[in-house]
Amino acid sequence: MTEGSVREFKMPDVGEGLTEAEILKWYVQPGDTVTDGQVVCEVETAKAAVELPIPYDGVVRELHFPEGTTVDVGTSIIAVAVGGAAAAEPAQEAVEDTAAAPAATDAAEEKKPEARQPVLVGYGVSTSSTRRRPRKGAQVPAQEAPAASAAIQAEMNGHGPAAPATRERPLAKPPVRKLAKDLGVDLATVTPTGPDGVITREDVHAAVALAQAPEPATAPAAAAPAASVAPAPSPAAVSYDTARETRIPVKGVRKATAAAMVGSAFTAPHVTEFVTVDVTRTMKLVEELKQDKEFTGLRVNPLLLIAKALLVAIKRNPDINASWDEAAQEIVVKHYVNLGIAAATPRGLIVPNIKDAHAKTLPQLAGSLGELVATAREGKTSPAAMQGGTVTITNVGVFGVDTGTPILNPGESAILAVGAIKLQPWVHKGKVKPRQVTTLALSFDHRLVDGELGSKVLADVAAILEQPKRLLTWA
Repeated sequence: MTEGSVREFKMPDVGEGLTEAEILKWYVQPGDTVTDGQVVCEVETAKAAVELPIPYDGVVRELHFPEGTTVDVGTSIIAVAVGGAAAAEPAQEAVEDTAAAPAATDAAEEKKPEARQPVLVGYGVSTSSTRRRPRKGAQVPAQEAPAASAAIQAEMNGHGPAAPATRERPLAKPPVRKLAKDLGVDLATVTPTGPDGVITREDVHAAVALAQAPEPATAPAAAAPAASVAPAPSPAAVSYDTARETRIPVKGVRKATAAAMVGSAFTAPHVTEFVTVDVTRTMKLVEELKQDKEFTGLRVNPLLLIAKALLVAIKRNPDINASWDEAAQEIVVKHYVNLGIAAATPRGLIVPNIKDAHAKTLPQLAGSLGELVATAREGKTSPAAMQGGTVTITNVGVFGVDTGTPILNPGESAILAVGAIKLQPWVHKGKVKPRQVTTLALSFDHRLVDGELGSKVLADVAAILEQPKRLLTWA
């Protein structure tokens, strides 16, 4: 590396074979000092949201793309001055800032923090653990002058000397921020109703409704709000009524999921079989395990025992745990089980998997399930956690659905759908009694799983859930 050089940091492939990623959030701005390992931005790939650390020390020269831009892997996204160039830049900027600063405000401006405007409307100073290092005396850039001049003019209309316009970052959780971005809503214009001034999803939808409401008949056309929360439609988009439709760009996880599901549906011949089973004893066992000291602090629910039942069924019928190699024209039987758990997240459906789930005890499996769910809810699932799955469970019962015909996760041979567990009349020991009942659905790839094998696996899962003591004898 030559002293005084500018390094270009390129969009890395944070997964296996990914070709692009969307820049969700910048944590730095031009002029900020960065250190090796410091997170400079968050990107969303087709598999997960990932924070990117910079691999060297220096001063940020330029951000090549604004937030919301999808960038190809290998494209430079940020320029950083390192070595002599990094040391020279602050001195040069100080000269430029001094020349641009009003003579009467030198002393006052020296004590005030920088009023940097966000890259995109609605994004302000980061509140994460990654902090920016403010530069003293920095002036509002030319491209930000219109927004800043309005605030300065307001100050001058009766509030004394003007000061740089500073806007605090609105408080909102990441899923709400993404919703606002998708709908074109500036969070700074939204009235928060959540605790401690946090903006909720309902607040964002209310802002959209307010923006789309018709103007009063007595109001002239020029009286439209100065800061509209909905962007003006382009000529190509005027053909539909924005008050009756919402258009959401298909990208990131949702785009990848759509492509994968279409590819799976039209590549693997799907077969789905169903069985309705009395799980009353399983539900009783769940309650017993919750009181067991060995499970203290662990997530214990019906899904835990269903997962264990499927693992036992795979052990008894190992050929179900396989994949189809089209190029080699071979069936690849896996001697391990990476158990996928379909999870609905604000970014779309993801399927992280528990590595080597077949080798885990029931308490270990409970711990892994709890960690998987918590990580998915926080939007922190890594790309590695979603790779290498062999069999998947999707729990549609949490939505009150009886069952479904799930589509295979690409590269896998089977997926088990679990329906809602409901109290139903059931013939038990010759009498009709209220029992806890659910319906299971197993979809499998008919190229490598025939009806006999699929039926055996589904029947084994049902038998274990009906008599969960079989976990002890069959495991």
